[in-house]
Amino acid sequence: MPAFGFHASHEQFPPSVLLRLVSAAENVGFSRAMCSDHFAPFGVEQGESGFAWSWLGAALARTDLPLGVVNAPGQRYHPAIVAQAAATLAEMFPGRFWLAVGSGQAINEHITGDRWPSKPERNARLCECVEVIRALFAGECVDHRGLVTVDQAVLWSRPEQPPPVYAAAVTPETARWAAGWADGLITINQEVTAVRQVIEAYREGGGAGPVLLQVHLSWAADEATALRNAHEQWRTAILGSDLGWDLATPAEFAQATAYVRPEDMRAHVLVSSEPGTHANWLRAYADLGVDEIYLHQVGLDQDAFLDVFSARVLPELV
Repeated sequence: MPAFGFHASHEQFPPSVLLRLVSAAENVGFSRAMCSDHFAPFGVEQGESGFAWSWLGAALARTDLPLGVVNAPGQRYHPAIVAQAAATLAEMFPGRFWLAVGSGQAINEHITGDRWPSKPERNARLCECVEVIRALFAGECVDHRGLVTVDQAVLWSRPEQPPPVYAAAVTPETARWAAGWADGLITINQEVTAVRQVIEAYREGGGAGPVLLQVHLSWAADEATALRNAHEQWRTAILGSDLGWDLATPAEFAQATAYVRPEDMRAHVLVSSEPGTHANWLRAYADLGVDEIYLHQVGLDQDAFLDVFSARVLPELV
């Protein structure tokens, strides 16, 4: 069975609350955690968006968990700053931090006022950023002129072992492409067949690193509440990647999802009030050979989720 982790959603909770929750997750048996890195939430119903890197330092100090973050270098973040932030965490907490990178979403990156590039250009920019980050981890003086610019950058405080750099991918095409440069892969829940295709593409492309899976789920004591929570908090999950990447504000996401019905959510979020049903769903993903599964309870009642899943779901998956 894979290791199970807790997803800390900065879009939904104040950083102080997330810090308490990640500690509570460790106390009830979750063995690792990850967090998002947003400048804005997807919707006003979520209503938060703390700075992930400040929070990660506090969470690593508060717990003994390995922690990771999904980041988009190249526009909002200069890759040298990402490298410095990641190296600092890895130096302070050896072996406990991982960095996943992706091409980004306009809702976070548009704030710079720069042009939002096409997906192929963003992928090319991401490759350049990864090259810069790895060179800085290696102690090189980096000069780079391309889709990003770096001038005589040297990373002075470095860990003995640099953190792994994973790729974030939701399609087989991106996973196969990422296999050539990533230390591992992180993807999100879809139909089991679709997740299998993403993993197979990564392996066929030569990817030999670990595979991580983030699972969006909605549990509540009754089915109607679980479905309502999924719709209120995470209906943006219904948007395809092409559209979701390009929307710039929560208002645009609200307009794009105005037609979404609560029952539509079941294809995108695992919705059930039955712990056994969740255990069966997670077992099906585990059988794909993933190494780590991170559970994102999209409902706001995180304490009840932790209590129920630690007592009635995780024990079924050992």
